[in-house]
Amino acid sequence: MAATIPDSHRDLLVGAVHGVLTTMMADGQPQSSIVWVDYDGTNVLINTTLERQKGRNMRLNPKVTVLVIDPKNGSRWIEVRGRVVGITTQCAETHADKLTQLYTGKQHFYGDIYPVKQKQKETRVIVKIEPLKVSLDAIFK
Repeated sequence: MAATIPDSHRDLLVGAVHGVLTTMMADGQPQSSIVWVDYDGTNVLINTTLERQKGRNMRLNPKVTVLVIDPKNGSRWIEVRGRVVGITTQCAETHADKLTQLYTGKQHFYGDIYPVKQKQKETRVIVKIEPLKVSLDAIFK
């Protein structure tokens, strides 16, 4: 059953706040990556490639965790434990451009962040993560 992202922490998923995506390697070892995060109102979105380790891991095992910590207040955070419910190439480059603009102020992922020729070496995708459990903040109030 899907969990709900509370309004109180949605800003961490739609603002320019880096997250930590943890996936599982084939041997069961966790693997974590710093990622740009997005949220579509239902799912957490990650833009990556099928060739990167996290992309390969999510195709083999859909169980993931995304942790985002408020850079202005380290005791305010959101952890989303979930499962990958979709991996699509549709609009993935446009989504990468959107995240590039949000996180860096530059216009294009390919050309401003990575060389344009990198595009031919990888398969860019949007990964949709359904929230199954949401945890918030470490400080008891």
